[in-house]
Amino acid sequence: MTHVNTPIAINRRQILWAGTAMVFPLVGVAQIFPARPVRVIVPFPAGGGTDIIARILCQEMAKDLGQPFLVENRPGAGTVIGNDFVSKSPPDGHTLLLTTSAFSIVPSLTAKLPYASDSAFAPIALLGRAPNMIVVKADGRFKTLADVLAYAKANPGKLSYGSAGIGTSVHLAAELLKNSAKIFMTHIPYRGASPLITDLLGGQVDMGFATMPSIAPFLTSGKLRAIAVTSSDRAPTWPDVPTVAESGIHGYQADVWYGVFSSSGTPPDIVAQLNSALKRAAQTEAFRKRVEAEGLATSVSTPEKLGQLTHADELRWKKIVKAQGITAK
Repeated sequence: MTHVNTPIAINRRQILWAGTAMVFPLVGVAQIFPARPVRVIVPFPAGGGTDIIARILCQEMAKDLGQPFLVENRPGAGTVIGNDFVSKSPPDGHTLLLTTSAFSIVPSLTAKLPYASDSAFAPIALLGRAPNMIVVKADGRFKTLADVLAYAKANPGKLSYGSAGIGTSVHLAAELLKNSAKIFMTHIPYRGASPLITDLLGGQVDMGFATMPSIAPFLTSGKLRAIAVTSSDRAPTWPDVPTVAESGIHGYQADVWYGVFSSSGTPPDIVAQLNSALKRAAQTEAFRKRVEAEGLATSVSTPEKLGQLTHADELRWKKIVKAQGITAK
């Protein structure tokens, strides 16, 4: 009995829906967004800087657009797992990717990605940038980046530096410095910032490249010394720390950018609506105060600007990875 009646019930609903559509044409229905909760995929573990930024951003966007914005952490494979999930999601704006400049680094380190990095995503907006920091032990022999560069040139291979892992933004920032300054230092990769800091404080590694949030407490306590930031401008929260460019490597820039993407094919009107909502969220006091602690200088861009940035960055990092002989392990 159930088998016979089920298709009839479905057909009646379809007929009723079709009849209603004839009486009330579906004008503007395609523009109704969001129609349900929006998933925001973060390709990093919970608790990190990107996750924190995503959660406060989602709170503000939910208030604005009237639907929940839910953060889902999908870490793994250098962000590939989270990226791939979004690339294969329906192109309707209800699944977003909030990621960092790692997005443009991955293609240079992974021989075969499960998605086309240049065409699988629809850029929504660049949220802003944050510098990485070059740090040494506070009571160590190096006081400035110039000291480090001079020693490295006179003693090739004797200096070691640590990073949060192969292929991370801090690793590539260090390799860009080595390439630009024509120096050689030994890379010691760690699984995150915490073990790096432990070894740096213990003297097992000479220098560290780290994100600002991970290193800030140790700068405040006086245990570590920041000798440079990797951005083109000084960090507002640490105005006394010079940039790498100011320290003699002209034109150097290797900060971290944060951006939002959807899957390719997302309608332009939805992209525009999300871009506008991101701008409004980034202007709220709650968002600005929270991201300042992460070192993020907010500057929400157009989708086109984010697309141009990711393309240019991908080309840049491919050159550095090739020149420095970097391979993922």
